[in-house]
Amino acid sequence: MDQLSVTTKNRRSLWIVFGLTATYFIVEVAGGFVTNSLALLADAAHMLTDVGGLALALFAAWMSAKPATPQRTYGYYRVEILAALANAVVLFAMAFFILFEAYRRFREPPEVSSIPMLAVAAVGLFVNLIGIGLLRQSSGESLNIKGAYLEVVSDLLGSVGVIVAAGVMWGTGWYYADPIFSVVIGLFILPRTWGLLKQAVNVLLEATPANINLVEVEAALLAVEGVASVHDLHVWTITSGIDSLSVHVVLKGSLPLGVVETVLDRASAMLKEKFRIAHTTIQVERADRKAHEAPF
Repeated sequence: MDQLSVTTKNRRSLWIVFGLTATYFIVEVAGGFVTNSLALLADAAHMLTDVGGLALALFAAWMSAKPATPQRTYGYYRVEILAALANAVVLFAMAFFILFEAYRRFREPPEVSSIPMLAVAAVGLFVNLIGIGLLRQSSGESLNIKGAYLEVVSDLLGSVGVIVAAGVMWGTGWYYADPIFSVVIGLFILPRTWGLLKQAVNVLLEATPANINLVEVEAALLAVEGVASVHDLHVWTITSGIDSLSVHVVLKGSLPLGVVETVLDRASAMLKEKFRIAHTTIQVERADRKAHEAPF
């Protein structure tokens, strides 16, 4: 079963988790302003990454179903990457704002309504537990759903942090707990956002996917019976979980047409089974023909 069919199969679960998460995000932002808690606002920014991740998973499933056109031969797969890039830029700005506001509050910590803050965070914990239950089983079948699942799991940790901060302020009146946990949440957002940004830029630059070792791919192609050498080997990502490959394959000797087709079938099957690359373009060259390296 391919990634698209798995995502489509679990679209209802994604919609439920997205609805719960988006609703709680609004509640948490309102609660942060009402209680004057930066930790709640920081966790709301963290929750926004979950909303964005779930939205991208749903958006990718919808857009990828659109047919390709003569103008867009790959269809609309890259829309997901552009959305992820925009999401990363916004999240960087939010994370730095949280850190700046935390610095300001360290100098003059305001009073925080810890009981309402604790109640809002407890609701968030419950919402995240529901999301984990809905996505856990299917998270191992699709990169899209796995990403959404990890978003929810990480936000669960943010909710726990807010609950601890609220408990400390309620029990001790030590209001420095609010900016301290805000910094923790803000710093937690940054590496995840940086990873998202790097992944999006790498896809747009058509870099070799992180999960693909080009040396291993070349060695596997050379191990196919009938292959003498390979050159102009390229692997790139169209969108999350969908990789493409193009390569020139030089055959041994003067093989008859039927054998050439067999070599192609073996190479294609090997790439799909071993490296999960289903979209391949293999150009065959005779051994007695001089190969011309491409400039790219």
